[in-house]
Amino acid sequence: MSVVPDQPIVLHLIDSFNQGGSESQAVQLVRLLRGIGRYRILMACLNRDGPLRAEIDCLDLGEIPEYKLTSLYNVRALRQLRRFTAHLKRQQVDILHTHDFYTNVFGMWAGAVTGVPVRIAARRESTEIRSNTRRALERASYRVASRVLANCEEVRRQLTEEGVSPWRIEVIYNGVDASRLCHPPSANRSEMAASFGLPTDRRRLFITIVANLHLPVKDHITFLRAARTVSEVVPQATFVVAGEGELMNSMRLLAKELGITKQTFFLGRCSRVAELLSITEIGVLSSLYEGFPNSVLEYMAAGCPVVATDVGGIREAVVEGETGYLVEARDHEAMARQILRLLAAPQRARAMGILGQQIVKQKFSLEAQVKAITRLYEHLLGMAGETKLYAPGSVVSARMRNL
Repeated sequence: MSVVPDQPIVLHLIDSFNQGGSESQAVQLVRLLRGIGRYRILMACLNRDGPLRAEIDCLDLGEIPEYKLTSLYNVRALRQLRRFTAHLKRQQVDILHTHDFYTNVFGMWAGAVTGVPVRIAARRESTEIRSNTRRALERASYRVASRVLANCEEVRRQLTEEGVSPWRIEVIYNGVDASRLCHPPSANRSEMAASFGLPTDRRRLFITIVANLHLPVKDHITFLRAARTVSEVVPQATFVVAGEGELMNSMRLLAKELGITKQTFFLGRCSRVAELLSITEIGVLSSLYEGFPNSVLEYMAAGCPVVATDVGGIREAVVEGETGYLVEARDHEAMARQILRLLAAPQRARAMGILGQQIVKQKFSLEAQVKAITRLYEHLLGMAGETKLYAPGSVVSARMRNL
């Protein structure tokens, strides 16, 4: 790993390299920041396992230390905290950027103890799925953060309601690589379908949900119940579930109970989302709670109209009646009605998909996200220099003294 003098040192702490929303966004951001060359980028993790690790290994970031936790409340956690604080001191980190609950709690206090000048936490989802204890721990971590990144206005609203000072909250939307997802429909649709193990009959209409099956929060139950209703009206409708997790077997059993086994396909972990969406008619998300889900942006970038539950910040991306339709959580009948509405008007559905692509390019691009992040970094580095919050001997501290 080559080191350029006078580069601010930014350490990103992530939970793991699994293919979840937070992890994917963090890895994508690290890759882009590494590419612009303005900062020296480091990474650390709580668990080094996961398929996204391969994307990081090729970036020449040097050692990626692991601080594996079994709990936040035991002796092991204290040992790992001491290791991490020593690493922060040794690397003379200027900016510590965390990405989810565990890294917020673990990282913000370590950064505060060691005097890391800029500490950025993140909230990417609703707190409804968290216990009161976890909420209290995370609120405490926010109090020692320079800023808390919210990925949509709805998350900002929740943070404010929880007592986080408005000045501390910064909204930066997720970005997606529109060029990777914006493909014309596959020229050989049958061949593409076959590559996923899907039916090759060109009359098939694919309705896809991209969501992990680790927790019930994604509510695949509602998606499958809507699928049964749709399949009774449109026999060629085919339902694709892309995502891995412990709930896979129970969802397969539910599909069997609903009588839609022949119309429903479980792909498991999918590393070819762009190709899958190129043969998809409608992108669906049935979550009970959300922040600002990547999958909805991916649907839109791929030109798919969206049917999603009206939770979290989804309505900040999906324009009701123009790029898709929003329904109440757990309302499988409403979800089925809107899917049928789109299937009955394919030209209208295509127009909605095209508008969705335009919105993603204008508002949710990678370029916009990285520009906002770097602007925030520079602003906070400047504030830290002005208020002499830098640790003695840091590169940025020395640079500020020489101005």
